[in-house]
Amino acid sequence: MTLPVIEKARSGELALGTFVFEFATNGIGRLAAHAGAEFVLYDAEHTGWGWETLGGLVATTRPTGVPAWIRIPSAFDRTTVSRALDVGASGIMAPMVGSAEVAARLVEWSKYPPDGSRGAAFGVAHDDYRTGDNVATMRKANSDNAVICQIETVAGLEAVEEIAAVPGVDVVWVGHFDLTNSMGIPGQFDHPDYLAALDRVAKAAADTGTIAGFMPTSVEQATDLAGRGFSLLAYNGDLWLYQQALAAGIAAIRSVLQG
Repeated sequence: MTLPVIEKARSGELALGTFVFEFATNGIGRLAAHAGAEFVLYDAEHTGWGWETLGGLVATTRPTGVPAWIRIPSAFDRTTVSRALDVGASGIMAPMVGSAEVAARLVEWSKYPPDGSRGAAFGVAHDDYRTGDNVATMRKANSDNAVICQIETVAGLEAVEEIAAVPGVDVVWVGHFDLTNSMGIPGQFDHPDYLAALDRVAKAAADTGTIAGFMPTSVEQATDLAGRGFSLLAYNGDLWLYQQALAAGIAAIRSVLQG
């Protein structure tokens, strides 16, 4: 892997990005990049966005140099992975990865031969429509494209050591709401079993040279996660950040003007 943000996080240095769920604008990726985000994750699991929309979001993010990744739908297959990469994403996040076998398939579908079985198309969106040395293009894509496996079920947690050890897996990422649901402690983020699960994921990443990832929604949560060994953090999502900032500003104006 030669992608700087992945190498930074793999070294243990904190890398910060953000999630985008709602605002499918030509500016959102650039806004995030200029705010200091080191990567942008576009969600295709919990949104209604189609490939045309996702391709536009990725295309307008790429010129910033900040990696644009796509979280694919949970019912993923080879075609889903290929499309995410072919519209220009420089990596994929897969929900609810429950075994090393599933992780290995994701890597295979994400990599060109000889490292995988990704279908070849050149001079398209992922090349910025440039032509050139196709072999060099495949080699660079295999090196740069990130594979992120979400650990958000009991099955995934029990297999996290094996998932993290799959060659080509770059990140094991905790999906906290789904994980607590699967553990039978929905939303209990202070539960000892959940906290132990965080530490287990972080240890699996450290032991295998992969990265532990998470989407914190506060500075305090991010600080705690960094202390536990999570080094790739997507700070919150666009809709919540906007709503929180708007609510805080409106409340502050009303407080001042209404005494």
